[in-house]
Amino acid sequence: MLVAGPRGDHPAGAAAPGDAFSKRSVLLAVARRGLPNIIEATIVPAVLFFVLVSTIGATVAMAAVLAWGYCAVLRRILWRKRVPMILVLATVGLTVKTLVGLLLASTFAYFLQPVATASALAGVFLASVFVGRPVIARLAHDFCPIAPEVATRPAVMRLFAGLTVLWAGVHLLTAAATLGMLVSLPVPLFVVLKTASGLGITAAAIVITVSWALRTARSEQLELAGV
Repeated sequence: MLVAGPRGDHPAGAAAPGDAFSKRSVLLAVARRGLPNIIEATIVPAVLFFVLVSTIGATVAMAAVLAWGYCAVLRRILWRKRVPMILVLATVGLTVKTLVGLLLASTFAYFLQPVATASALAGVFLASVFVGRPVIARLAHDFCPIAPEVATRPAVMRLFAGLTVLWAGVHLLTAAATLGMLVSLPVPLFVVLKTASGLGITAAAIVITVSWALRTARSEQLELAGV
């Protein structure tokens, strides 16, 4: 958890609280907390769809992926665990695109809908900044718990706003890349490359996010407890 460190001057040669953790340690902490959610919400559905669309058919693949998403949410509810926001967003998007794909009996429509969804999410992210409730302030807790007194600091709120704009750009870039591959690649290859490119874009954005957050943490003398 990200907590406030002691204030005041530090003796020469002593590490400031913000120096108590490195980019590597933070990336590892984020990976430990967020990677299982990403695997569950992104990689497993992609693998499941690829296998089923290649062996059985698109309709079964769509239905199976949707069932996987609901099972992931239901399992957490039954075990009284917190449902990560990334999983909620993925499941909502999955529900809409599955309904569209099944109703139109089209894999093109199935994969085109997320392009619109990603663009809409970018708009939501930007709108949340303008109303003073940046989306990243909520999503951040899925990857690195933040103490309430830290989350309300002006510098941290500015960080949340900046990162929300960054991730709005990530959604737009992902949407553009997805559309380009969708109109030029066969479905099985599209599924593989879409997943790989999406993870690549996300990984780059995570590195930028962590670097930005570390600068803020050091300037605010914050510590990462439990790393």
